[in-house]
Amino acid sequence: MKSGTEKNMPFEKALERLENIVEEMEAGNMSLEKMMKHFEEGMELVAYCSKKLNEVEKKIEVLLKKGEEIVTEPFDAEKNIETEKEETSEQK
Repeated sequence: MKSGTEKNMPFEKALERLENIVEEMEAGNMSLEKMMKHFEEGMELVAYCSKKLNEVEKKIEVLLKKGEEIVTEPFDAEKNIETEKEETSEQK
């Protein structure tokens, strides 16, 4: 990774840098060479942010109250989407 996308960079800082790159590129005031460097850095930041989000998603646990006991279970995005679809169709 380039210096702008260090492994221990906070997600928020990486996202902020990515937003700045997009703004600079949209302004259209840079040379083709600089535009390509920004594009490459932006792609690295997108991959980095995506990886961080995936790591966080794996760590998320949903707290469920079962009787008097609070238990945790892994967060399953697919399962939650299906549950939401079922609940929506039942409401109709």
